[in-house]
Amino acid sequence: MKFEHKPVLLQECIEGLQIKPNGIYVDGTMGGAGHSIEIVKRLSNDGTLIGIDRDEEALKASKERLAEYKNVTYVHDNHDNIKEILQKLGINQVDGILLDLGVSSYQLDERNRGFSYLGENELDMRMDKSQELTAKRVVNYYSEKELANIIYEYGEERFSRQIAKNICNYRKEKTINTTKELVDIIEKSIPKSKQNDGHPAKRTFQAIRIEVNNEIKPLYNTVKDCIDCLKPQGRLCIITFHSLEDRAVKNAYIEAKGKCTCPSDLPYCVCGAKTLGKIITKKPIIATEEEQEENSRSKSAKLRIFEKI
Repeated sequence: MKFEHKPVLLQECIEGLQIKPNGIYVDGTMGGAGHSIEIVKRLSNDGTLIGIDRDEEALKASKERLAEYKNVTYVHDNHDNIKEILQKLGINQVDGILLDLGVSSYQLDERNRGFSYLGENELDMRMDKSQELTAKRVVNYYSEKELANIIYEYGEERFSRQIAKNICNYRKEKTINTTKELVDIIEKSIPKSKQNDGHPAKRTFQAIRIEVNNEIKPLYNTVKDCIDCLKPQGRLCIITFHSLEDRAVKNAYIEAKGKCTCPSDLPYCVCGAKTLGKIITKKPIIATEEEQEENSRSKSAKLRIFEKI
């Protein structure tokens, strides 16, 4: 299995977590263990890393990569269930949590999973292969209105209605089975003069992937659950790749921080505002120009950090 991609914002995440050698840390999106290996390197034998991923193949690859480290616990589950996961492990609180949202480089490398718009593969896009909903089902059975809304909202694609219309027209004649068929439909839906901002299928594929894996809707509550699971001074680092993800994380952080509504001339707070901690990143951290040149995936990445009091 190949691991040629450097994880996004790696140094910034490691610094943000403020790793204690004997601490307990969670990588909620383990992927190919790109971030995990740098976390576990900094742990002593008394420290623990819990690696969570809903992709069994990614977990298997991570186990191979981290074989020499005996203080790693692997969990096949969704980070949205972090409270239940830690409860099952008999752990109340942890020192740090990292979530690197979106599709992993490992999954993109596995072309037969249907995440990539390059080549010809089955329309799948499931991060967890045990779930029923696939990209093929979304493309062939969602209504034209549902498709247009998803492609517009999750993909920020301005030609969403035309793409949805052409998908529905195509599937009247034949089931859409492969990524190449879908790419061809998308390319014919966007005027050639407007196909100058990356691959024309990029936004639509992103939108369908988000829908298949339900990546946006639970995120706000997941962030709040993660904060609840932190020890005092524990850090939560979240990398987003989509404006809706970033907004959900930002809003959850603001609510967790709490806001005093007292008049500014009062010497102390009387409104009873409660705070769970502080936002470390007033503005999200973005990749350096050098990293963006080396790794195109990092161009849309934003890192936000929260510290529990």
